[in-house]
Amino acid sequence: MKITGARVIVCSPGRNFVTLKIETDEGLAGIGDATLNGRELAVASYLADHVVPCLIGRDAHRIEVLWQYLYRGAYWRRGPVTMAAIAAVDTALWDIKAKAAGMPLYQLLGGASRQGVMVYGHANGRDIPETVDAVLRHREQGFRAIRAQSGVPGIQKVYGVPREGQRAYEPADGELPSEHDWDTGKYLRHTPELFAAVREAVGPDIHLLHDVHHRLTPIEAARLGKALEPCDLFWIEDATPAEDPAAFRLIRQHTTTPLAVGEVFNSIWDCKQLIEERLIDYIRATVVHAGGITHLRRIADLAALHQVRTGCHGATDLSPVCMGAALHFDTWVPNFGIQEYMPHSAETDAVFPHAYAFADGFLHPGEAPGHGVEIDEALAAKYPYRRAYLPVNRLAHDGTLWHW
Repeated sequence: MKITGARVIVCSPGRNFVTLKIETDEGLAGIGDATLNGRELAVASYLADHVVPCLIGRDAHRIEVLWQYLYRGAYWRRGPVTMAAIAAVDTALWDIKAKAAGMPLYQLLGGASRQGVMVYGHANGRDIPETVDAVLRHREQGFRAIRAQSGVPGIQKVYGVPREGQRAYEPADGELPSEHDWDTGKYLRHTPELFAAVREAVGPDIHLLHDVHHRLTPIEAARLGKALEPCDLFWIEDATPAEDPAAFRLIRQHTTTPLAVGEVFNSIWDCKQLIEERLIDYIRATVVHAGGITHLRRIADLAALHQVRTGCHGATDLSPVCMGAALHFDTWVPNFGIQEYMPHSAETDAVFPHAYAFADGFLHPGEAPGHGVEIDEALAAKYPYRRAYLPVNRLAHDGTLWHW
């Protein structure tokens, strides 16, 4: 089966997405997500100008060879732009191969390891009472696992909390990066109070999660983990900047609260030390940013050897194409932990019709051949790209740039 064409589709049905569509001489086509939040056009250019010309005429079934060709052949390996582009090709080729086989992708990977994929939703509030209400609403919707984020008294803008009257908390369309302030002391005092209130409201059977968003030093993260132990969290995510794996040793010495990290990782080399030294409990690398299904399987296999489970990033900065692929991966992978799930907007769902569905706290990938997600190109064309940036963060007391 020869690749006859490939094109990059950039659209913005509520936010920006980059999609690669690969076509073959047997009439089958597959799509892959290549979205890199805030740097979308960099990946679009990498694909259109450098990758697509190398695909024409090649055998669509030789997924491994094409992965190695794009990774080893570029010389400039890894990095978010390169790996997102490789992931788009890889995901589209797996989509084609599963369609050719007439089966859902998880069957081609080896079959289902579970009946459904447990997901966690995002409960956000401007203060503790509002956050507790949001957690209770998610429980009523059937979620068994819920991430809680709250505004902090004395901090004007906090990650995970939308601006008043808005649904999304990032990014801001058409603007230069917005600026948030940060005060570690206020956050460390407030967060244990938040989770004490949430745990009291929902009882012991709901899984609770929290995203620190890389903002703490290792010893500060250790203090937070220890303070949250009575609340029995499922995990704290991104407790300290992910590029310093040795920092997690210090956190581990002081707390038994489970640790998750990896949504910014691009390859197995980024998480090798964290996994081999058992410094984390969940690896959050995802299909689009970690080189596609082919490479994410290698990360999961390494993690399984060290009793680390998966917890793929799944926010709306990834398109439904990535979510569909992730759910087939989640359904198969033996060391699955949990899947993040933020529902996309109605506009996004219309552009990307999909087979996956939510029920009783679980997502199900569906039985459509391939990964079960398509793109309505005519509708996508009605939503042109709009420049958007992620925010930046500054320390409140002196304006020093901090981690966002």
